[in-house]
Amino acid sequence: LTPAERRLLKARAHALSPVVTLGNERLSASVLKEIETSLRAHDLIKIRVTGDDRDLRQLLLGEICNRTGASPVQHIGKILVVYRENPEPPAPAPKKRLARKQPRRTKRSYQGE
Repeated sequence: LTPAERRLLKARAHALSPVVTLGNERLSASVLKEIETSLRAHDLIKIRVTGDDRDLRQLLLGEICNRTGASPVQHIGKILVVYRENPEPPAPAPKKRLARKQPRRTKRSYQGE
C-alpha cells in the first residue's frame, strides 16, 4: 500500500468497530476462519488483541497478513487494522418496488346549474 492509500484506509477505519477479538488462544483455526469471513464481507476490518505485549501484537499482525493475504494498515494500542481488496464487488441489493401512488382526488366545485 502506498502512504496515500494507507492514509485513506485509516480514515475509513476510524468509524469501524472491531469484528474479531483475539484472546488467549491467539491464532486458532476458528479465529482465522472468522478473519477470512470478515475480509470477504468487508475489505477493511479491525481486530482487537487482548494482552499487553506490544511485540506479540506486532507478530500477530504479520502472521494474520501472511496467512490471509491482507495488508497491514495500522497498529494502535490493542487494535489492528488490516485490508484486503475484494476481487469481486459485492452483489447489488435487490431493488424494492415502490407502491404506485394513486392519483390524488380533488373535490370538484359545481357552479350554478
